[in-house]
Amino acid sequence: QKPEYSFLNFQIMETGLTVLKLSFCLSLVVVISCAQPQAPAPWNPSMGMRPGTCDRYECPAYKLVDTGYGFEIRMYDSAVWMSTAPIPAPSMTQATKTGFQRLFSYIKGDNKSRTRMNMTAPVITQATPGKSVYTVSFYVAKKNQENPPLADGLHVQPWKPTYVAVRQIGGYVTDDAAKTEAAALMASLKVPSNNGTEWIVAIEKSKGKSPEYLVADYNPPFQTTARVNEILVPFNM
Repeated sequence: QKPEYSFLNFQIMETGLTVLKLSFCLSLVVVISCAQPQAPAPWNPSMGMRPGTCDRYECPAYKLVDTGYGFEIRMYDSAVWMSTAPIPAPSMTQATKTGFQRLFSYIKGDNKSRTRMNMTAPVITQATPGKSVYTVSFYVAKKNQENPPLADGLHVQPWKPTYVAVRQIGGYVTDDAAKTEAAALMASLKVPSNNGTEWIVAIEKSKGKSPEYLVADYNPPFQTTARVNEILVPFNM
């Protein structure tokens, strides 16, 4: 005997299909939403975090030596950087943008040999103590380090192998934020239970109790979300 289908049966079937479609769509929305870039989680350096930008661009090579809550100790290999002349600016953010634009032009061929180079990360900004003047530096790709192209207004800055204390932060780094985070980095190294005391002794011995610091920016200025920056304090052992 053939089953009989009534109008009510079809209504129930259509309602079921509608619910199924709605459920599928909601699930798809959730998956897509979760896949969108998110702001960085609070930094847990004991995980040995490596900036995600270094998965796409060449970054300076280093060995992770030690970690604690609020810091990493890295041993960087020798490297070559291209640096701007000191940039007068009202803020570190503005100086970094200005320096990035000049250095981006440099790798795109605005140099004396018209050489085009690969994009790298990070861009490093160093403040001049007591002045609103900043130097911005760009990591030179390894294949160009033996003979980096020269350019007007820029100079080569070689790095010897060096130890660096690191603290990672997000957002745009203002002068006040940099000072606060640099102080937090030093404070984290002074906590006896944090395994950082041997490093603070080395830093203070080679650089003093208030060492100069660098701000490493791993994202271009126009990227407004999921930004990664690092406070770097180089020191000798």
